Amino acid sequence: MKFKGINHLAMVTSDMEATIRFWRDLIGMRLINGFGEAGFRHYFFEIDEKNSLAFFEWDGAQPVERKLHGRPVSGQIAFDHIAFGMNSAEEVWQLKDKLEAAGFPCSDMIDHGFIHSIYSFDPNGIPIEFCYEVEGQDIRKHPVLQDAQLSPAAQEGAEPQPGKWPEVSNPTPKTEQLVKEGDSSGFFTRWEER
Repeated sequence: MKFKGINHLAMVTSDMEATIRFWRDLIGMRLINGFGEAGFRHYFFEIDEKNSLAFFEWDGAQPVERKLHGRPVSGQIAFDHIAFGMNSAEEVWQLKDKLEAAGFPCSDMIDHGFIHSIYSFDPNGIPIEFCYEVEGQDIRKHPVLQDAQLSPAAQEGAEPQPGKWPEVSNPTPKTEQLVKEGDSSGFFTRWEER
């Protein structure tokens, strides 16, 4: 099984206008799909030819409380930040200048060894990172696990380990592999009824 990037990340906004202005007009991601009805919108922005960033617009949604990227917190949390890869240092510096000119403060450029990154926030408070890969530091070809106290699972290496989960014993028959029409607005209601 081989994956093809992240088809889309689905975020939340209460202000689709500000979200479009930021992601399309400031960052430069094309608005490639949008559907909805009163009280429900779902819009997609193109990251690259295979991946996109999506936003649900929900009335009453509030921006997330800002925290520094990577800073530990307690309590419920779904993720820390989204990192977008870019082609070069020049592109990252140009984007940093655009963000700051538009009133979105950015961090200094941070050296992580294999990538160099800047950090900021979108209008919804979503923590974002823009980075480029350091030449000669390809962690996909040469994984690097430098943690002084690797977890037992990490000690097994970078490759998927067979036999850690049950094998499929009851695959979905071809006759039941149906694709149902939907727009996400009622999907979970129907799914919860199962």
